[in-house]
Parts: sequence; structure tokens; C-alpha cells
Amino acid sequence: MSFLYLFAKRFVAGEELEEAIPPIKALNEKGIMVTFDHLGENVKNEQEATAAADSYLQILDVIQREGLNSNVSIKLTQMGLDLGDDFCLKNVERIVKKAKELNNFVRIDMEGSNYTQRTLDITYKLFDEYKNVGVVIQAMLLRSESDIKTLIKRGIRVRLCKGAYKEPESIAYQKKEQVNENYKKLMKMLLKDGNYPAIATHDEEIIEEAKRFAEENGIDRSRFEFQMLYGIRRDLQIALAREGYNMRVYVPYGKEWFPYFYRRLRERKENLFFVMRNFFKG
Repeated sequence: MSFLYLFAKRFVAGEELEEAIPPIKALNEKGIMVTFDHLGENVKNEQEATAAADSYLQILDVIQREGLNSNVSIKLTQMGLDLGDDFCLKNVERIVKKAKELNNFVRIDMEGSNYTQRTLDITYKLFDEYKNVGVVIQAMLLRSESDIKTLIKRGIRVRLCKGAYKEPESIAYQKKEQVNENYKKLMKMLLKDGNYPAIATHDEEIIEEAKRFAEENGIDRSRFEFQMLYGIRRDLQIALAREGYNMRVYVPYGKEWFPYFYRRLRERKENLFFVMRNFFKG
């Protein structure tokens, strides 16, 4: 396990909150924003869910205290979604309310497809009340175009990712080329009509297409951002920031690093090859 952690540390900012502060400051100094994530999901009881939400209240305090350019990302199963939607909503509401008081923002991560609609429903309720909340949409899902149309209409901020979960053919594209084409389609919808979308990808072809589309359609660089994972393509992150694009890095920390790290590698074979290729890159 110690060897694995040595490997995982490239992609996880530490096991304790205080360990993650210096890496975030280093990113900020390079002109890169952050979204802070406390690792964990699928808690088994209300006490664990409450403690998870409490940890985010602490993170928001640390962001304010340290002057970090960071918002937060949360997973609803870590907040008790498996224990009931109403309980989860009230638990997450504590985070969103505090973030609003501190003029900060909460991104709700998307998990497996069995949680998609419930995640969106909770996002809608929180957004209607507080506004400082957004969500993630996975381009691999067949339903995502319809979901993005609804999110654009409501004015909710979207982070668009390809999706790492293994899903059946009945609800998701299976081929990489299909996912990429749908990603580009959804990306252009968001760039044109979305509310400050986040283009979350390490794919340089897609990044270049986003840049071209924005320029050709008069979309100012201030109207969207690129997002990448901590430890992957640091050279590209810095290059985009230097070019004047808004760049944000997803920085996870916590003792639950092994499930996070292992699942990223296990769910889709290409994730393992991607991490191995990028381990020694800048």
C-alpha cells in the first residue's frame, strides 16, 4: 500500500487537509484556480454523512482564511444520498449556504447513472434557493444532450466531462470516438449558450477545438474555463493559463485515496494507460 500511495501522490494532494494547502497555493501562484475535493463516497450512515459535510465547512473556512482561489466539489453519495434524498439535500444545503455566505461556489459531481436524475433533482432545488451551485454532466450518456438543454435554460453552471463509469450500451456510448463527438457537440452548446461552462478534458484536440469555436463565435475567454485533474498534464495547465484562459484544477485529498485512485484505473482500461503515459509528463 505504501508503494501505491507513492504512485497515487502524483494525483492526490495528501491525506490531511493541511497537506493540500501548499499545492493549491502553488497552483494559484501560476494563475491556476482550484476546485477542492475531500475524497469519499457511498457513506453507510448519517453520522458519516454529517461528518463529511462538516469537513467541507472546514474546507470553506480554510479557503477563506488562506485566501485560496478555490471552490469545492462534492459527491452526493458522500453526503448521504444512499440514505435518502431529503436527508442528503439538507446535509448538502449546509455547505451551499455557507459557501454563499463566503461568496464561494459548490460543484456537485456526477456519479454512476443510477444517481443521475437524483443528482440533478437535488441540484435544481439547491440552485433555485441559492444560485451558487453547479453540476457535472457526462458526455458518454445518451441523455446528456437533453439534460444540458434543461441546465442551459435554467442558467445552471455545467462542468462537462467524458465520464469514467462503465455504463451499459442502452444508456451510454461505448466507443471512444462516439463519446468524443458527443463531447464536442455538447461543449459547443455550452460555450454558445451556457452559463460559464467548465470544459473538463485533457484531450488536446478537444481543447484546440474549443479555442477555435470560441474565437470564431466571438466568445470571450472570460465566459468559460478549462478544467483538468491534479497531477495530469501540468504543462498544459500552465500553458493554457499563460495564454489567458481560465484554468481550474480538480484537487482531491483525504484518506480515501485508494478507492478514488483504484476506481479511476479499474473502470475503464484507457484510464490506466492514460495515467501511465502522463506519470512522467510535466
